[in-house]
Amino acid sequence: MAVVELKVGMHCERCIKAIKKAIKTIDDMESYQLETETNKVTVTGNVTPEEVVKALHKIGKTATCWTEG
Repeated sequence: MAVVELKVGMHCERCIKAIKKAIKTIDDMESYQLETETNKVTVTGNVTPEEVVKALHKIGKTATCWTEG
């Protein structure tokens, strides 16, 4: 089980819906969490960061690795 944490711009309700829809298409995704205040997306399951970034790129979103601090 992997946990992928990424920083993704979420500016409006439409962005958030698109991100949720893209994440749900990822194979072996168990759960996900969006933190709109910090622009943090957390995806849990048998996933790689590359898979999540690729799914987000398909909807025009850029994603970068989440770094604390």
